[in-house]
Formats: sequence, C-alpha cells, structure tokens
Amino acid sequence: MWWCRVADRVFAERGPGAFSLYLRLVGQSVRAQLQYRTSVLLMALGSFLALAVELLGMWALFDRFGQLGGWQLGHAMFLFGLVNIAFGLCEALGRGFDVFAREFVRTGAFDRVLLRPRSTVLQVAGHELQLHRIGRLGQGLFALGYALLLLDLDWTLWRVGLLLFALAGALALFYALFILQATLSFWTIESLEVMNVLTYGGTETAQYPLPVYAGWLRRLFTYVVPLACVTYFPSVALFGVEDPLGSTRLTQCLAPLAGFGFLALALVGWRLGIRHYTSTGS
Repeated sequence: MWWCRVADRVFAERGPGAFSLYLRLVGQSVRAQLQYRTSVLLMALGSFLALAVELLGMWALFDRFGQLGGWQLGHAMFLFGLVNIAFGLCEALGRGFDVFAREFVRTGAFDRVLLRPRSTVLQVAGHELQLHRIGRLGQGLFALGYALLLLDLDWTLWRVGLLLFALAGALALFYALFILQATLSFWTIESLEVMNVLTYGGTETAQYPLPVYAGWLRRLFTYVVPLACVTYFPSVALFGVEDPLGSTRLTQCLAPLAGFGFLALALVGWRLGIRHYTSTGS
C-alpha cells in the first residue's frame, strides 16, 4: 500500500514492513494502557475540560469586543480546532520524542535502540501512544464543528481537500518540533523548556489570526517555524477572504507544504544528532 511506502520513507527504514512493525509497537502500548481504563478516561476528561476553559476565554473575548483584527468568533474557533486536532494527534503519536531526553538519553536506553537492526526513528516513534490525548483531540473536533456551524461555508471538494491538507501539514510540523526537541538532547538534556516555547507556545499563538501579532513574531512563525503556513494561510483560503498580509490564493493553498518540508529538515537534524550521541556507559 502507498501509506506503507510513505511510512518507510518517514521512518528511514530500509527493511520491509516498517508500518506493520510500528503498528505492533503502538499496539503493545495501547494494550498496556487499557489495563487502567479508568485512569485513561479521567486523564482524557481532564485534558478536555482544561481546553474547555480556553474556549470559554475565547468566547468571552469575542463577546466583549465582537471581532479581533477583523476576524469573528467562528474564524478563531476554526483556528483553535485546526491547531488542537493536529497537536492532539501529535502529542499522542510523538510521545517517544517528547520524553527522549529523560527516558532514552539519561538512562542510556538509546544504546539498545542503536543496536537493534531497525530505524531509530521507527523505534522511538513506536515507544508509546498516549490514549488520554484524545481529550485535546475531542476538544479540537468540537471547536472545529462549532466553527463550521457559525461560518456556514460551502464545503466543495477543494475545500475539504485543503482542510485535510492543512491538518496533515500541521501534524507534520508539530511532529517535527518534537523530533527537534529530542535531537537537542544529544547536546544538552535541558532543552525541554526551550522547545515548549515553540510547541505549546506555538499552539497558543496559532489559535488567533496572524495579523494581530507584531511583525517579528509573524515572521518567526512564517519563515522560521512555519506554523502560520499550516494554520492561518490555508484558513484564509477556506474562508474565501482577502488576506490583510497580502498573500495570494495560490500561496495560501500551497502553504501547508512547509510542514512537510520542516519535517524533512528535522529528520536530517536527527541523523546529524545521532552522530554526536555519547553513551552514558551504564
């Protein structure tokens, strides 16, 4: 299948069956978590309610001021849903890279990963799939659904395709940020808080329209960490409005490609980082 070949490329896997092996690894993680179903459900509910507070804050902001930079509540809710669906999936799927410094580098467990005849990306990616992240995913789906009711868009085939393209690009971008976070731990194990500015901080930033931010921040999240390319620009095209920043419709539709390009660069950085890995000797 074509997705199996794509998985082989992403995991940098030379042997056959990378995707099936990945499914087996995450399957083990899911079965282990399902031994404590109540805990998973409570954690998912907590995540859902925490984001509900953010949604209430957004509603209060627009209820008080009516609009923000010319954007209405439905537009902001759409961005909120788009970002949190992608980030929720990434948190669930990218847990191995998120805890890489603590559970692989500090303990020396990465030595075992290097000795196995499989891609390091594949093994770390399959380390854990967190089920309770469904809370953020559910909140994102709720916000996106509510936004679609408020906006009343004509969902033609190209709009559906662009939305899925933007979601895929956003997932690739956030996953790349987790990979970069793990890569930094080859040089320093105290990189987590620095990367949180771009992951969790970037998520908060992307929930509001790009024009409301200062010029330097817009450039940061467009040309350095292209978060705006997978959220703001495709959203402008979906809404069918003119971009106050002057981007063309073609640019808006092709912008999510930046997420895949960023992921490719992150994988290159990962390979470079492995060359600088020094074992703990434990």
